[in-house]
Amino acid sequence: MAVELTDANFEELAINSDKPVLVDFWAEWCGPCRMVGPVVEELANDNEGKAVVGKVNVDHNSGISQRFGIRNIPTILFLKNGEVVDKSVGAVPKNVLQEKLDALL
Repeated sequence: MAVELTDANFEELAINSDKPVLVDFWAEWCGPCRMVGPVVEELANDNEGKAVVGKVNVDHNSGISQRFGIRNIPTILFLKNGEVVDKSVGAVPKNVLQEKLDALL
């Protein structure tokens, strides 16, 4: 299951992670976000123990969204060693996201 990332726990769970991190920026009212949501959950299950897969609700966590300049959702950021190393904007297929994650493992 994907981890709920918030302004309060983002530093600890995402930035300080020793594993690659996939962060899905989403909102409940966003149609494409609802399409990507189940894919992110599948990626969380498929990569358990190898990577951190988390979700940030942009309506409830504006600090993280502003920090990374999120203007369109869904946006998925890929972090390694606390740095953004890749990005995907919009609804994309699971295999594309998995390939980006695999490149960081």
